[in-house]
Amino acid sequence: MIRAAGAVLWRKGPRGPEVALIHRPRKADWSFPKGKLVPGETPREAAVREVREETGMVPALGRALRPAFYFKGWRLKRVDYWTATVEGPERFVANREVDRLEWLPVAKARRRLTHDRDRRVLSASARKSRL
Repeated sequence: MIRAAGAVLWRKGPRGPEVALIHRPRKADWSFPKGKLVPGETPREAAVREVREETGMVPALGRALRPAFYFKGWRLKRVDYWTATVEGPERFVANREVDRLEWLPVAKARRRLTHDRDRRVLSASARKSRL
């Protein structure tokens, strides 16, 4: 099984809660920051590391969400997610994996997400977010 972790970043926007979506040019998709665990790393540690690597921001993890499961080729992938806010500045830093980040209201984020599995994660996160 492939193990990964990530977070749904939330903030208070001018018209209500907003979530951060990232664009990965290599996959041409919009998703949440996430990535594979490295040996010896917990899912929580991986979520923090991946958010920092993909966005340049430091997440403050909140509530855990149900893991997402899907197949990557013939292998099952498990992604552990948390709700999160950003500690410190919300300055996105583009990198080799992620070229854009957008803060969007929930309804617009739902339409922008590429994968249905991420829409389910967003719905679960919206129920657990405390904004």
